[in-house]
Amino acid sequence: MEVVDAPKGPGALVVAVHVPGPGYTAGLVRGDVLLSLGTARIGSASDLAAVVRDAHPGRQLTLTVRHDSGARQELTVTPGVVT
Repeated sequence: MEVVDAPKGPGALVVAVHVPGPGYTAGLVRGDVLLSLGTARIGSASDLAAVVRDAHPGRQLTLTVRHDSGARQELTVTPGVVT
């Protein structure tokens, strides 16, 4: 997936979801704002990159998302290997 800094508050805004990929499998869609991954809060796109870099591929994590509608949801995501 591809993210940028969320324009309205903290988080990482999803601008593209790669098919197939961990984000797609978890149910992310363009326009979602990622707020936390595991125990780490996501304040920006670079925060997300740092958390994903340190995550263990294949180990499930909880992802807190704010959808375009404003609703929040917790999803389960399994990070893969970045290539």
